[in-house]
Amino acid sequence: EDPDEYRAENVFWVPKDARWETLQKRAKEHEVIGQLIDQSMDAIERDNPKLRGVLPRNYARPELDKQRLGELIDLISGISFGKSREQGLDLLGRIYEYFIGEFADAEGKKGGQFYTPRCIVRLLVEMIEPFEGRVFDPCCGSGGMFIQSKVFVEAHQGRFDAISVYGQESNPTTWRLCKMNLAIRGIEGDIRRGDSFTNDLHKDLKADFILANPPFNDSDWRGDQLRDDVRWQYGIPPVSNANYAWIQHFIYHLAPHGII
Repeated sequence: EDPDEYRAENVFWVPKDARWETLQKRAKEHEVIGQLIDQSMDAIERDNPKLRGVLPRNYARPELDKQRLGELIDLISGISFGKSREQGLDLLGRIYEYFIGEFADAEGKKGGQFYTPRCIVRLLVEMIEPFEGRVFDPCCGSGGMFIQSKVFVEAHQGRFDAISVYGQESNPTTWRLCKMNLAIRGIEGDIRRGDSFTNDLHKDLKADFILANPPFNDSDWRGDQLRDDVRWQYGIPPVSNANYAWIQHFIYHLAPHGII
């Protein structure tokens, strides 16, 4: 097996010692299974620089029930991922998205900060039709906008490599969720971590499509520090609410014939 062949297809390489079948064989070794998973995460990041700092390594922590962890591995191992790589990636992506949705429901209102229901994302994507060009989400959460963009393009017999993906996310955990989500789907993206208002990491980007579901009515966006910002071409946004700031941020990053 040649790792470069996998990477050429935007599939991250998993070293043999870190593969699922290795963990499955040792799932009932409750004393070490957490440590083995952490070591697997280290190995995957070591061989895939784009995932460095993304994967969790806290499965060996004492408070985590190792018996249940092993049972979860056995449960997932019973799932049929189809015969082709494409089927397997699609199903794995759906499982990942399902759990993100469950976590969002458990978080209640806070969950909306990192997850937008698929039906809403699909509607937004179908409205703007991002067949080719630069797609930007400056509050990208777990990356649902990018996933549905790929689904849309492929459903219309387009080529997803005609799209360039750009995103930014302020929450470190959510940023990791997004990076993992895109890696599972084989999507290459420039996803940066930082606050879009106080630390715009795509300053020079002019996007053809802006797909976003920003956190509404945010009163803690530090607008008092940004009164003279170049993005406020249509008036200074109120400090007490970030909605107008988001609108102007989108406009600032929009190409001349772009679509929001």
